Amino acid sequence: MNGRLRPLSALGHADVSPLVGVLCDIDDTLTHGGRLVPEAFQALAALRAAGLVVIPVTGRPAGWCDLIARQWPVDGVVGENGGLWFWMERTGSGERLRRGFWQPGDERARNRAALDRAADAILAAVPGTALASDQQYRELDLAIDFCEDVPPLPRSAVDAIVASFDAIGATCKVSSIHVNGWFGAFDKLAGFGRLAGELGVPADPARWAFVGDSANDAPMFSHFPVSVGVSNVDAFLDRLPEWPQFRCDQPGGFGFAAFAARVLALRALGPG
Repeated sequence: MNGRLRPLSALGHADVSPLVGVLCDIDDTLTHGGRLVPEAFQALAALRAAGLVVIPVTGRPAGWCDLIARQWPVDGVVGENGGLWFWMERTGSGERLRRGFWQPGDERARNRAALDRAADAILAAVPGTALASDQQYRELDLAIDFCEDVPPLPRSAVDAIVASFDAIGATCKVSSIHVNGWFGAFDKLAGFGRLAGELGVPADPARWAFVGDSANDAPMFSHFPVSVGVSNVDAFLDRLPEWPQFRCDQPGGFGFAAFAARVLALRALGPG
């Protein structure tokens, strides 16, 4: 572990007392080995029960975000690397799902067509890749799988996918499983700002903690003073222009659960 990363034990009451909420990635942050870790899911519920706003911020698609917003113990979700945000709005008769998008429908349709045209060229240029299995549920981006449902590809293949997106003028980010490309000036941080406005909660970075694991979390790691990497962030440190401030000893959802437990314990104990 590089000395620039502080251990989770260094997280103190002064860091967590101002928090209004917790933001987190999903893949390899709440999951481990491709499965949601039960302790991580319970940690989401415990954080929310303690009065914190809980928002996953993920590269996963609109279709996943619909279910997450409806059924997970969260206050909303940002998906497709900031291109959309879903939340449940309280009404007189209960709750209803609300959806926000970075781009209007006609612009999304034009960009979708351009990305679909690019997909065949990218797959042909980088043997062994495939469209992400969740691609059909996406609204704004193209996700190229390099290790989720295909045999893991070398770093050179990931770099070639990135170069293919660069060649068509698309923005792209590397997650722990996919390279995601899209047209538009948004990222995870920008999407969070939009959802915070919809929820009526402050977006002040000192009021939030973020937990993540990979290169597409870079905007979040650089923005939030309480930024935390689960241990598998080590594989992406050379791709991150700014590292998280803290590092969990455990990987994926086990690390997230340890982070949540420390936050809740510190807030319960108070300064001392």
